[in-house]
Amino acid sequence: MTLFALNVMLALVWAAITNAFTPLNVVAGFFIGSFALGILRNEFQTKYFQRGYLTLKLILLFLYELVLSALRVARDVLRPGLNFQPGIIAYELTTDDDAQITLLANLITLTPGTLSVDVSSDKSTLYIHAMFAEDPEGLKRDIRDGFERQIKETLG
Repeated sequence: MTLFALNVMLALVWAAITNAFTPLNVVAGFFIGSFALGILRNEFQTKYFQRGYLTLKLILLFLYELVLSALRVARDVLRPGLNFQPGIIAYELTTDDDAQITLLANLITLTPGTLSVDVSSDKSTLYIHAMFAEDPEGLKRDIRDGFERQIKETLG
């Protein structure tokens, strides 16, 4: 049984003991189960908690990028005239893992001002439409050092 499944089971046991199957109580049970598993930590469980930490870092990075790009898009849309240079860039992927490529493409698409257009058949290039493509190398560097690095740490 995986630690995640054990943690979910502990959350459900918590909800049964407290006789309250509300979403908030199940989440509280999940965190209490995580704490209990943390007390019983060994080498295998350390990876479980590390993966949770890395996932949280990825979520926070996405939220940060989401807010920054939403503000930039809103500022330029509300400003008179066209102040942006759209374009399509070819981003060279450093992974060929389908899950990592899919997550990267989805995070890019969910971020305002960018859209994943296509992945090459050999999984080496991701084509991205960017509303602000005046510095393609800077955009590529931001993706490589941000989303892609964090995805590889989390899923790798």
